[in-house]
Amino acid sequence: MALTVGSKAPDFKTKDQDGNEVSLSSFKGKKVVLYFYPKDMTPGCTAESCNLRDNYKALQKAGYEVFGISSDNEKSHKKFIEKEKLPFSLLADEDKSVHAKFGTWVEKSMYGRKYMGTARVTYIIDEKGIISEVIDKVDTKNHASQILGGSQPAPPPVKTKKLTKPVKKAVKKVVKAAIKKK
Repeated sequence: MALTVGSKAPDFKTKDQDGNEVSLSSFKGKKVVLYFYPKDMTPGCTAESCNLRDNYKALQKAGYEVFGISSDNEKSHKKFIEKEKLPFSLLADEDKSVHAKFGTWVEKSMYGRKYMGTARVTYIIDEKGIISEVIDKVDTKNHASQILGGSQPAPPPVKTKKLTKPVKKAVKKVVKAAIKKK
């Protein structure tokens, strides 16, 4: 069963990509983003991790420590970090013990086949170790804005129409005039 807002985040010990032991309790007094993702180097997980990477300074400025966690091993995490230049640690949970504590090892279904896998869920944990937010509908391409924007969902992408030639000419004319004024 997944944890809810207001629950105490369960402590855990696991290893990061370099084999260093990491425990949640060692971050008491700090806000933590703990994002569970299915697999290193897959399209959705890469989009999510890279969005957090690209917004890492803003997350740090807001006071967050960021950790990704999956059932991949340390070696896989190290490759993923190096390939995507991720500035935060990825935690290995090969035995799925952390997944069990957070309720993220769940039955999934694809093409009618049922299997066990990681639920893509992010827990925001406050300085006292209490879960302040649960993001279970992760927008992989805009995940940082979901975290920084609180419980408000990211705005939907804007669809644009192709500009006609007369409109393009008018836009160019306005842009040129604006540039000349500077």
